[in-house]
Formats: sequence, C-alpha cells, structure tokens
Amino acid sequence: MNLQHLYEVDVNWKAGKLGLLKSTELTEEIEVATPPQFPGGMENIWSPEHFFTAAVNSCLMTTFLAIAEFSKLEFESFTSKARGKLEMIEGKYIMSEITLMPILTIANENLREKALRGLQKAEAACLISNSIKSTIIFQPEIIAAA
Repeated sequence: MNLQHLYEVDVNWKAGKLGLLKSTELTEEIEVATPPQFPGGMENIWSPEHFFTAAVNSCLMTTFLAIAEFSKLEFESFTSKARGKLEMIEGKYIMSEITLMPILTIANENLREKALRGLQKAEAACLISNSIKSTIIFQPEIIAAA
C-alpha cells in the first residue's frame, strides 16, 4: 500500500456566509456555512465544526470496521454519537474536545471482551484522532443481544 495519499477538496463562496464544498474525487457537493452561534451564521447547514467532529467519528467507524474484519469479530450493529466542544482558550476558539460514544451490539455476551478490545484499538489507531490536538473522550458501550 502506498504510504502517502492526497485528498483534494475545493470550497467556493456562494453568498453571505455560505459556500459549496466539492472534490473531483466525489460526486456530491455539500453546502458549508458559518454555524448559527456566530454573527451571520446559518441554521441547518453543515459547518466546519460539524465536519471536524464528523471526521473523528467517521474515522472511528471505518477504523473499527477494518479491525473487526481483520480480527473476525462478528457484530450486529455499530452506531456512534460524537459531540465536539468549541471553546475560547487564550483568546482563540478551538475545538478542544470530542466525545465519542460508540454503541456496538454483539450476538452474545462471550464476545464482550473481544468487542471492547476492538473498539479500543480503533480509537487508538484512528488516523484523524491521531492528527489533531483536541482531547478525545472515548465512552464505548457494548450491548449483547442474547
């Protein structure tokens, strides 16, 4: 596998505090705007803060899926909520913290330890989490269906 990969994303301003994200590698375009907590911000449109939080959360999922496949961990469902915390520190806004709350449903209780190890490995190996300075708070939950 190649040790370097490039991902190109373009943003074009549309009007006000609204822009359009696109990539030559992807078919969908996504509107992006200043969040409503700031002057001129827009409701119901993805913001950089949402994307930042989503990048960490989606990386957890994709890393977990790779680890589960490699370790032959069978599971019934995976969902994860993430909460990004934006705060003023030393006169600058930063995304200081991301709380990840994955919920993994397994077929039976005897898979709990293996499932937890898989989730913990995914959190530790997530390349996005490892690339940022925000604190990552990891709160996994495992549900045994039987």
